[in-house]
Amino acid sequence: MSNGSKVDVTVVIAARNESANIADCIRSVSWARGILVVENDSMDDTVALARARGATVFSRPCTTIGAQRNAALERAVTDWVFIVDADERATPALGAEIARTIAAPEHRAYRVRRRNFFLGREIRHGGWETARPIRLVRRELRYNAARVHEHIEVSGTVGDLREPLMHYTYTSLSQYFEKLGRYSQWWAEDRFARGRRVGIATVVLRPPARLLSMYFLRGGWMDGAAGILVALLASVSVLAKYATLWSLGDKRR
Repeated sequence: MSNGSKVDVTVVIAARNESANIADCIRSVSWARGILVVENDSMDDTVALARARGATVFSRPCTTIGAQRNAALERAVTDWVFIVDADERATPALGAEIARTIAAPEHRAYRVRRRNFFLGREIRHGGWETARPIRLVRRELRYNAARVHEHIEVSGTVGDLREPLMHYTYTSLSQYFEKLGRYSQWWAEDRFARGRRVGIATVVLRPPARLLSMYFLRGGWMDGAAGILVALLASVSVLAKYATLWSLGDKRR
């Protein structure tokens, strides 16, 4: 990627109330041919900041993050689309790799690894380091309808990019717990609708199992105090999800 040239890709960002992140996110993908921000009911400066940075912004009611991204995929101005979250940052090196990849593609979709930061500290172990979401896709591909852990639907093989995205996840515990309640409810409702049921033993045993797995088996202890905190919060998340699922079944007895 030569200086001043643009990568023939459309970046898609789904955002709501992301004034703390949106400008830096857009700046990090300024090498892209086009940048689309799809937002819903933002009550801060997300829209103004995104437009000021040169992004095209449109608004639509949000049912799922996947549906928001699908709406943006339909508006993409290039054959290839790169999907990022507002709390993620790309690099010029990643842009250059994307340019090389789409010049001679071997797949219709590519995974991207992430370097994850929690409360300002990089988390290198505990399982977070294995996440490789599909982010570079042909524009005709679409996300499924899941409200939690949505994913792009791809037939055939998926490639991998080498350069990482920087993922600046929760900057405060209040952020974490606000999202926890909403996602736990969605996760439980979706699984209950598909016929999933759990007993109280699952609610009791799953959280400590997650804690032990992340902290000891997956090396979370190597991240120091941040590692134990991440493992503890993950066990709380598991408790919230399975307790909510159990309560949905209990209400119908």
